[in-house]
Amino acid sequence: MTSVRILARILFYLSRVLCLLYFGMALFSLIAFTSGWGLNVVDEGRHFQVYLPFSQTPMLLGDYNLTYIIFYFMMPLTLYGLFFLLLGNVFRIFFQPRLFTSNAIRHLQVFYLGNFIVPLLVMLSTALFATLDEMHIVLTALHFVVGIFAYFLAAIFRQGVQLQNEQDLYI
Repeated sequence: MTSVRILARILFYLSRVLCLLYFGMALFSLIAFTSGWGLNVVDEGRHFQVYLPFSQTPMLLGDYNLTYIIFYFMMPLTLYGLFFLLLGNVFRIFFQPRLFTSNAIRHLQVFYLGNFIVPLLVMLSTALFATLDEMHIVLTALHFVVGIFAYFLAAIFRQGVQLQNEQDLYI
């Protein structure tokens, strides 16, 4: 169990770093789009470059139109920041002193519901305002599979909490 705790702690910190990177890129891009600071529009207004802070080195590139910026750029950056935040909460479960708790079940529920609901809502909202490509469908399917595994894990944890509570009453 020690190796599981070590790996879970490493994955927790890695997911937190990725969460901060995604949220940071989303925030910096939002600042760039609203203020123009760190933004360069190229190819006669067809594409954009978001520069690394305090430099002239392009960090993020894309098409310079509102539909693309919202649905293909800002939404994925923000939602993957949220994904890694929730994933980190799941990894945190595995290095806690007590594994089977109602708090662990709650983190797993939020994670699997997020993987079931958010990708479907994103796909539906994107379909209303832009065209869906193959990648949307593949990513939605992958998140659905991750959600199924998290759902099964939550069911196992519910059973573990129930057995643990029965054992506590018996002692």
